[in-house]
Amino acid sequence: MKKSLLVVVALLLGFASYGQTTTENVKLALNAGSAKELIKYFNDVTELKIDDTGANYSRIQAESVLKEFFQQNQVENFDYIHKGASPEGLKYNIGMYNAKSGAFRVVVLLKEVKGEYVVDTMNFNKE
Repeated sequence: MKKSLLVVVALLLGFASYGQTTTENVKLALNAGSAKELIKYFNDVTELKIDDTGANYSRIQAESVLKEFFQQNQVENFDYIHKGASPEGLKYNIGMYNAKSGAFRVVVLLKEVKGEYVVDTMNFNKE
């Protein structure tokens, strides 16, 4: 009985953290200032904007844009300030990217694709 209860608890904890995996990995990549790590969690085509300038990019294109951004705005720290979900099942996270050059509000929209949440939109706006 104890063994099956442990299995059920482990499964529930696994499911509870499943949706957070992408969110937490994005946070780690932003704190590292790593474009290469960050794009692993992007959709095949992702909307990426920096100060309202951007477009829909493939992962390769997005990596180049992010690499340049991280070089110009070296990270001091990144943390989420708000998380939520829409009635349509989209998840969103708002965070602060603090760089030596100033702070940026980051909005991340996550969309479920093939059972996994991926970054569908990411916007950086200077505070």
